[in-house]
Amino acid sequence: MDGPQHILSVTKLRTNTDMAAFGQFMYFAFGSNLLRQRLKLQNPSAMFCSTARLKDYKLSFGLWNEHVDNKWHGGVATIEFCPGADVWGVIWSMSDENLRSLDNQEGVSKGMYSPLNVSVETDKGPMLCRTYQMNNFHACPPSPQYKQVVCLGAEQNGLPEQYRKSLEWIQTNNYSGPSVLDEIRTAAEEPF
Repeated sequence: MDGPQHILSVTKLRTNTDMAAFGQFMYFAFGSNLLRQRLKLQNPSAMFCSTARLKDYKLSFGLWNEHVDNKWHGGVATIEFCPGADVWGVIWSMSDENLRSLDNQEGVSKGMYSPLNVSVETDKGPMLCRTYQMNNFHACPPSPQYKQVVCLGAEQNGLPEQYRKSLEWIQTNNYSGPSVLDEIRTAAEEPF
C-alpha cells in the first residue's frame, strides 16, 4: 500500500492526534458507517465530529479477495487512489475502547481491510483520521440495501448535495432478500 504522501503510517496515529491523550481517535467513515445507527450498533462511543473530504481518492464498491458474497449480498465500500477525485464522509470521534470492535467490523484480522491514516479536509482545516481500505479488492455492485444505508448516512450527516446525488446514481445488483439493513432497523434506538 505504498501511496500518496497524505497517507501516514498507522503507528503515527496515536502520537499525531490531540485526541489520543483523551483516549479517543478520529475515524473517517465513507460507507455504511456514515449511518449513525449502523456504526453505533457495535461502537457506542461514536460521536459526530464533522463532515470531511478525502482528496485524490474515489469511492468504489467490491468484494474482498475471491469472495463472491457477504452479509450485505453485494459489494461494500472502499477507497481507491484516483488523482483529482474526492470521497466525502464523516469524522467520528471514538473511544479507544471501540478500536477493536471497529477493526473487527472491518475484518482487519482476516485481512479484509487495512487501517490507514489519512489527512482529510474539514471546514476547520485538515484532520488526521483512521480509515480503512479493502485489500485484494475486485469490483462488484452493492445491494440496494447497502446503497440505501450509505445514502441515508450521507443525507443524515449533510454531505454535499452533488455528492449525495452521485451516490444515488450508483448501480446495484438488485438483490431483494433480507439484509443487514433489517438488523439495523430492528436494533436502532432511533428511527432513520
